[in-house]
Amino acid sequence: MHLLLGLLFTLQQALSFPMPAALVSGPGGNDIAYILNESGVRSVWYARAPLYRPQMLWTSGKDDGQELTSLQISADGKYVVYVRGGAHDANWVERPWPDPDSSPSEPKLQVMAVSTQGGAPKALGDGDYPAIAPGSTRVAFLHDPDNAVWSAPIDGAKTASRLFFDKGQDGELQWSPDGKALAFTSNRGDHAFIGVYRNDDTAIEYLAPSTSRDFSPRWSPDGDSIAYVRIPGSGGPPQDPLRDHPQPWAIWVATVSDAHAHAAWQSQNTLRDSLPEINGPQLNWIAGNRLAFVSERTNWPHLYTVSATAPGAAHELTTGNFMIEDTAISPDRSTIYYTANTGSTPGDDDRRHVFRVSASGGTPLPVTSGTDSEWWPAATNGGVAYVQAGSRVPMRIVYNGREIDADRIPKDFPSASMVVPQEVSFRAKDGTLVHGQLFVPQGGAAKKPGVIFVHGGPPRQMLTTWHYMDYYAYGYGENQYLANHGFVVLSVNYRLGIGYGHDFHHPPHAGPSGASEYQDVLAGAQFLQRDPRVDPKRIGIWGGSYGGYLTAMALAKNSNIFKAGVDWHGVHDWTMFPEWFGATEQRYQQPDKQRFLKTAWLSSPDAYVSTWKSPVLLIQGDDDRNVRFHQMVDLVQRLRLAHVPYEEYVIPNDIHGFLRWHSWFEADQATSEFLEARLKP
Repeated sequence: MHLLLGLLFTLQQALSFPMPAALVSGPGGNDIAYILNESGVRSVWYARAPLYRPQMLWTSGKDDGQELTSLQISADGKYVVYVRGGAHDANWVERPWPDPDSSPSEPKLQVMAVSTQGGAPKALGDGDYPAIAPGSTRVAFLHDPDNAVWSAPIDGAKTASRLFFDKGQDGELQWSPDGKALAFTSNRGDHAFIGVYRNDDTAIEYLAPSTSRDFSPRWSPDGDSIAYVRIPGSGGPPQDPLRDHPQPWAIWVATVSDAHAHAAWQSQNTLRDSLPEINGPQLNWIAGNRLAFVSERTNWPHLYTVSATAPGAAHELTTGNFMIEDTAISPDRSTIYYTANTGSTPGDDDRRHVFRVSASGGTPLPVTSGTDSEWWPAATNGGVAYVQAGSRVPMRIVYNGREIDADRIPKDFPSASMVVPQEVSFRAKDGTLVHGQLFVPQGGAAKKPGVIFVHGGPPRQMLTTWHYMDYYAYGYGENQYLANHGFVVLSVNYRLGIGYGHDFHHPPHAGPSGASEYQDVLAGAQFLQRDPRVDPKRIGIWGGSYGGYLTAMALAKNSNIFKAGVDWHGVHDWTMFPEWFGATEQRYQQPDKQRFLKTAWLSSPDAYVSTWKSPVLLIQGDDDRNVRFHQMVDLVQRLRLAHVPYEEYVIPNDIHGFLRWHSWFEADQATSEFLEARLKP
């Protein structure tokens, strides 16, 4: 840990934290690997038992904006496989691949393999989502651009070639334990199958094909069975997009030798018991020929187990008013590690801690506790690795309680000058209890300007510590910088977010069906206005994506309260993409479509430009594949005609979740300069 004594720090210092990603353990249970992003320089790291001393296997050497994802370790520990390039934050796969560095050469999406003994990485082929065979000799992956299944030797000795033909869009490649068969999802549009490929002389076998959509295949430890998730196929009478509807789901198990399949568990047809949206059901085989999964049937995402052979009721492993987020299974499948926003320290509902519970049941036990957060457990034979971060000290890799890479934190990182956010709560106009984190500057008696921060997603939860997603880690660093420079910042965990139960995550009349969550943002501003340390006439707001949408709503509807704002790639007109919410031309009768579009329009900032008076800074990358750049282009013309003061900061060729560190820095710098210029006397 490095502490910099002093008062003011620079934005570059605040954003210089190392950002880990993709922490994984090897199938042998004796090693881990992870990716680091250090001010845009990405690198691949590996550590093995018993000492777990990290070694860098490869580094980009510069901020080139090319992602590293899909990290895996071979069973023999000799290779680490990963993917370089692409845009994994997008809602859909779209070529050409992003070129945020504005290189004159078109970037590629490539499956790479690097030896843990040293040497340069080798490109196995153009593609994504690799799966290493248990024998550690070959890798299957989805080929770019045709998305077919290809394979290559893991050492790159031979050129990759197509493994088999399938009619569907294939994905979720899963090798059998003996490496002789490959299970996969074959997406056919309105339905999907689980397929099993063995060799060129054997026909592909589809497990219990139906009109349903099957996905998440998981081999049993003995290789005799495959468990998977089944939901109804698309179709049926149109449903009202302005309301939530149950999404029933089931866990099926198929015997591979004869393709006989049965339902091991079936959800109820209720909103709470619907298919979990965040991180999926996390289906896994555990000891005792049982299956573990996550369900929200009690209003909180919790762990359950069910027999794979005798269909029946599920047994709940965890209970309480908290959320299970990530899970990891020990190599012997006897222990389930998980992260949750609970613990013995006050304020743990806005943190993450690692716990473990026996696969056979019993009392869960904490692995971590205290005022830090921990996430992404990676189970090994000797324990568990995870990422840990505090309110002041940023992310580092920990194994069994021992920091193994704290030396990656820059020596001038300003931990000592940062503040510890306070957990606060307040009520919205309709009575909804809203949580947030308050960043209060150190010292000074004069009233200070206040700033509301609204996160994107919206299914996210901001924490009282550094965050596990890079987008919100950069946002946390910006909020620390603003507090360090004299702003009182309130980060609002508005309804639609996670961490406070299914019902809070799925409120009525939200987003394009009424924007009910804006009440929470407004209540946050009123909370700041009542704070004696804040000048109620100098309240600003900033946020990105869905937070950009709520920033624009605040400025458009309540310029009397919000005196300035910074809107990062926000949605300004919901009617531009009704397909996001089921209201397509093919599926909707004209009266229903018109009702939806009217409600969506009245839930959009564009509908209130006539009352928008406060200045705004608009920021967006023009290769945004989540919120189209036209949302910004269109809003600029509306603001110009309405004589609303605006500034724009466009980042050529970068996407929604910026791929270059320099893009984050420039956007955050523009944000702080804009707020300082308009909210400080």
